[in-house]
Amino acid sequence: MGLEARIEKAIGELRGYLDAPLAIELWNGKRFAFSAAPPVTLRVSGPHAARTLVNADLEKLGTAYVEGLIDVDGPIREIIRAAEALSARGQGYRPGRLPKLTFHSRKRDADAIGYHYDVSNEFYALWLDREMVYSCAYFHNEDDSLEDAQAQKLDHICRKLRLAPGEKFLDIGCGWGALVRFAAKHYGVDATGITLSNNQHALATERIRADGLEGRCRVQRLDYRDLPGENVYDKIASVGMFEHVGLRNLQAYFGTIHRLLKNGGVALNHGITSVDTESRFVGLGGGAFVDRYVFPHGELPHLMLVVATMGSQKLEVMDIETLRLHYAKTLWHWSDRLEANLARARALTDERRIRIWRTYLAGCAHAFESNWVTIQQVLAVKSDDPKTHPLPLTRDWMYR
Repeated sequence: MGLEARIEKAIGELRGYLDAPLAIELWNGKRFAFSAAPPVTLRVSGPHAARTLVNADLEKLGTAYVEGLIDVDGPIREIIRAAEALSARGQGYRPGRLPKLTFHSRKRDADAIGYHYDVSNEFYALWLDREMVYSCAYFHNEDDSLEDAQAQKLDHICRKLRLAPGEKFLDIGCGWGALVRFAAKHYGVDATGITLSNNQHALATERIRADGLEGRCRVQRLDYRDLPGENVYDKIASVGMFEHVGLRNLQAYFGTIHRLLKNGGVALNHGITSVDTESRFVGLGGGAFVDRYVFPHGELPHLMLVVATMGSQKLEVMDIETLRLHYAKTLWHWSDRLEANLARARALTDERRIRIWRTYLAGCAHAFESNWVTIQQVLAVKSDDPKTHPLPLTRDWMYR
């Protein structure tokens, strides 16, 4: 039996146990449907590409798509469902491999941040909200717009921290500066943000100037490990940044927050966490794809590791809020906006990168929706006196 015949036989056998919204179309024109009137068509360019479908997982499929070995037509949500079905092959979701525990040097982290964020500000503006908040939004209602939900998230963080006029506030990993600008404008704080991205630093500085906030708001291009001083800030936030820190560096990261925070200060860490107690990658090859193409050297700790490490650095955890379903909604908003602007995206960057981001945004939305990965806001205090802390006894003040 020739290679082509063996490939056709193997794909035909898949239909015996795989139900998916998918049809596979080979280079020779033969088509194999895995459901009635499937909305997704996966086109295979040749025999080499067909090997992707043998023991497929999300990393293999994503890589084949990014590198042009396969093409896919259909609604992006159905494409992700089909990819999951083809990867699980009837066996269900399985956890991924243990992380490699990468050494996170300053240069390696700066290079990884540059790779991810310094595509172009115009590309991100296609699918983020107008303030370019690149983190999980906060939905009060199912039909909230992305703009409203992101403003609600910024305010939710400021309320949790109990920001007050004149306080010194630090945002570690500040992105394009939305939170520091919001906190300075609406809560009257003196706000400092840090980022490793050249593009983020440039646009954040421009927007601070346009808002007339230079005297009490600034963004610096700086590694968190190089922040100087002790007992400097009344309040500290880190939003969507500690995913880049690495499991080995969690002690140093939370130790830095403790060093910089004043006695009686409050810190909020908002970050993605693993659902696996051993902090494994997202399963079915999804985490490996993200590590390869999207967030090099990213590592997600389980929540219990986060809390234990914060405690070891004398940060007392006072409140934890899980935002998993909020992030699923946020990511679907981003994915839908990118899908609606693909023509413009192709004028701003190359097809390979667009394929990476289409896969990443829709895949992550599905992952949060399916509880393959989750996210928490963890609120902690630094207090030398165990009989007192700076927060009220109940949570009423957060939601008043």
